[in-house]
Amino acid sequence: MNPATNPFSPGAGTQPPELAGRQSILSAAQLALDRTKNGRSARSQMLLGLRGVGKTVLLNKINDLAEEAGYFTVVLEAPEGRRLAEMLVPPLRTVLHKLSKTEHAVVVARRGLAILRAFAGAFKVSAGDIEFGIAPETGTADSGDLESDLAELLVAVAAAAKAAGRAVALVIDEVQYLSQDDLAALIVSIHKISQKSLPLVAFGAGLPQLAALAGEAKSYAERLFDYPEVGPLDETAAAEAIRAPIQREGADITAPALAKLVQMTQGYPYFLQEFGSQAWNMAAGSPINLDDVERAAEDAVRRLDHGFFRVRLDRLTPRERDYVRAMAELGDGPHRSGEIAHLLRINVSNAAPLRHALIKKGMVYSPQHGDTAFTVPMFRDFVLRSMPNWKAQGEE
Repeated sequence: MNPATNPFSPGAGTQPPELAGRQSILSAAQLALDRTKNGRSARSQMLLGLRGVGKTVLLNKINDLAEEAGYFTVVLEAPEGRRLAEMLVPPLRTVLHKLSKTEHAVVVARRGLAILRAFAGAFKVSAGDIEFGIAPETGTADSGDLESDLAELLVAVAAAAKAAGRAVALVIDEVQYLSQDDLAALIVSIHKISQKSLPLVAFGAGLPQLAALAGEAKSYAERLFDYPEVGPLDETAAAEAIRAPIQREGADITAPALAKLVQMTQGYPYFLQEFGSQAWNMAAGSPINLDDVERAAEDAVRRLDHGFFRVRLDRLTPRERDYVRAMAELGDGPHRSGEIAHLLRINVSNAAPLRHALIKKGMVYSPQHGDTAFTVPMFRDFVLRSMPNWKAQGEE
């Protein structure tokens, strides 16, 4: 069929044509937004899930809901090794600058800009031209202690929003890459804002280990956030994610072809988009049939291997690749750390730094103490395809 009218959109964070099976998560986010805007308590949320389940898509949708509700939104993606203070200063400057133009919030917002300037100076962050004639406020958010200073800064931002009759949403992707100090400071800030019933709420997303990381940073994090789990779609939702876009284009797909797509993708939204896109392009006409899907699968897997999977494997050192190859050799997992070390022919203590590095890179996580699993669905099959003749090297 015509590739120009292909309804599917495989890509990192790209909005799918049919956001199926996620209404409960979006409804909970809408409720939190409504309560926060109305000055009522609401838990911030951290979406947890593997790669390819659509966490970024959901965050983008939540950001849209916030903007539709009149929120100022601060949207961040936390890359490895970048400071939270550095990421927050520019967008907070924009928010405060806009609030300073609001009649009822002029004084409070200008104080917020002074506090922001003090914060930026304390953490040596370029603040740009924050406002000519506004000096940094001494004694607020300038101690150099991030937990204290970030809380004072965000309280000031939320107070300015309240004065203007508005609200603020922090939307942060890849939260697991924040340092422990940055994550702790964020948690403390949200806690203080919640205690003061100020109109600021946070929505984040990260890999499954994020809940444990938050708990390690601050023990009360489990009471401060909701942690919706974002998993693969069930059969009904997965089928709808394929069928609905096709039918909106005036085409159709046979029941066996649809069932095969759901089965091959295991309901993971990213894979549904990739396989659905290739099946559309492969089909000579409507309806898309089982033969079209089976022929398209080769192209879909090839594209995933060269993009979605490959970019993750290429980030690893040779020894880290050995570790993930040993995991793949053992099966689908999760696997005990001792089993992986045994297959690698190294001591568990020597394998631990490799495991830790892979967790930091977001390649593996620990479903429970001592277990290790891939954060990327179907990654095991890719590793086996990419490293077919692997042999453990043992101790160096």
